[in-house]
Amino acid sequence: MNKNGDIIIIEDDPDDRFMLEEVFIILDFPNKRKYFDDGSAALEYLESTNDLPFLILSDVNMPKLGGLELRKKLYTDARLNLRCIPYLFFSTSIDQSAVIEAYSMSAQGFFVKPVKFEELRDTIKLIVDYWRKCAAPNNF
Repeated sequence: MNKNGDIIIIEDDPDDRFMLEEVFIILDFPNKRKYFDDGSAALEYLESTNDLPFLILSDVNMPKLGGLELRKKLYTDARLNLRCIPYLFFSTSIDQSAVIEAYSMSAQGFFVKPVKFEELRDTIKLIVDYWRKCAAPNNF
């Protein structure tokens, strides 16, 4: 995990993307953000870059390649899996089967997007602060 790496945000809703970016600006985290509309575009980027992102925030339901399908591809690809990029789901909807499926593929978290801006800010701060303090096999 590269604590100075980019934060990958996979989100197809423009309003949610705008709100997330506002939160990151307010929190003044130094990590750049890269936004992708769907899992397919994010996968293409991750397969083609040598950059080591800090973490991935992914919606569940998206066109082309959804978040659960993307997580499965990353989890089963040895090269990408060894990069130790924390993969967190961040979705407006939640159901038990999606959460079970996410954790069965070693997702590191499943969060429901808060409706209120302040709650969204607090959740993002909590997530980023946690992963900044967390040790990973590849950050020694």
